Amino acid sequence: MINNDLSVLNRYLVGGAVRDKLLGHKVYDHDYVVVGATIEQMLTLGFTQVGKDFPVFLHPKTKEEYALARTERKQGQGYTGFVCDASSAVTLEEDLLRRDLTINAMAMPFNDSVDNTTIIDPYNGQVDLKNRILRHVSLAFVEDPLRVLRVARFTARYHDYGFTIAGETVDLMTKISESGELATLSGERIWQEMQRSLTENNPEVFFQVLRECGALAKIWPELNSLWGIPNPEKWHPEICSGIHTMMVLQQAVKLSPKTSVRFAALCHDLGKSLTLAENWPSHRGHETSGLVLVDKICGQLKVPKDHKILARKVCEFHLHCHKAFELKANTLVKLFNSLDVWRKPEEFTDFLTACTADFRGRLYNENKAYPQVDYLRSAFEAALTVTAKEFIEQGIQGADIKEAINKKRIELVQRFKLGHEQANNL
Repeated sequence: MINNDLSVLNRYLVGGAVRDKLLGHKVYDHDYVVVGATIEQMLTLGFTQVGKDFPVFLHPKTKEEYALARTERKQGQGYTGFVCDASSAVTLEEDLLRRDLTINAMAMPFNDSVDNTTIIDPYNGQVDLKNRILRHVSLAFVEDPLRVLRVARFTARYHDYGFTIAGETVDLMTKISESGELATLSGERIWQEMQRSLTENNPEVFFQVLRECGALAKIWPELNSLWGIPNPEKWHPEICSGIHTMMVLQQAVKLSPKTSVRFAALCHDLGKSLTLAENWPSHRGHETSGLVLVDKICGQLKVPKDHKILARKVCEFHLHCHKAFELKANTLVKLFNSLDVWRKPEEFTDFLTACTADFRGRLYNENKAYPQVDYLRSAFEAALTVTAKEFIEQGIQGADIKEAINKKRIELVQRFKLGHEQANNL
């Protein structure tokens, strides 16, 4: 028999919702902890159990998550190697102790009889929130390797608020990175944290934090190795390939909210990690050698297909975009064919955006115009007027139609190029 009197539950709003309330952020997700209850009691009250590893329930009306207070004890490797105790004897303080950061280890009573502005803060989260410090709750922090990525993501999210990581917490993150525990994380879980960081305004901070604690070298060594690899100063006053990549990511954030564009920014110069040191600062062929590294990281992290497709396009053809004015008409049409612009013009837009980010992600280039975008768009639009119909009406059949379309596109792009050159006195 279902009893809908939820007032009998000892409920608390916990974690990120409390943190964001105190920061003045809009709270999107509400998570609750229930103290002193049992699974049977929750089911009797109409909750639906959804947790496999520990008791998590959905509220019968709001569908918000309610979890029984629990403790966790490390028994195996990785972030899943825990034994949970969710008995009715577990206290709120014990539940908060298992959390990653002090600013995430606060609670607010959710019972009508208690003032909902009361903050339960046994581990001084409010002090760290005020001082803009990300600090671990306990030494059990090292038991979960996923926390390295979570802290890096929080640092990126709250970068504009001036948050920094406590030195002793950085030490623990470094210890985790050196322990080999990061290897127990699934590619999907790493990607989930990485993609969430790419939605932030300062995703470069995520990668910088991982690099500083040694984690980036473990989860994405090819990206990590770009630091210290030089570029020709003429084209890259910032010199360092790693610094350039972070600058490109920053520009991608300004230009597009899409995580696919931002991920492509990270991948565009991966091939430079394969250049022999004796050939530095030249990186001839890096745009093609980098493709295998794009495929590698996308396979390891189970990156979504659309992200991989765009990353490959940007890696292979970003130099074509930069040299657009120098390309012959037939080369431009080949580029359009390779980018599949005829069927997927929206991906062409994303490609151009990522290439713009690459151009502007250099010292002194941040606000410069990038006319290649309008030039390539106009060339594409000129060629877009070609249809198969006119050739079918001429009696052309089969594969010859494709060849005729391609030839006509080259002709129209050549006409556009001549007009552009005459208009600009080139």
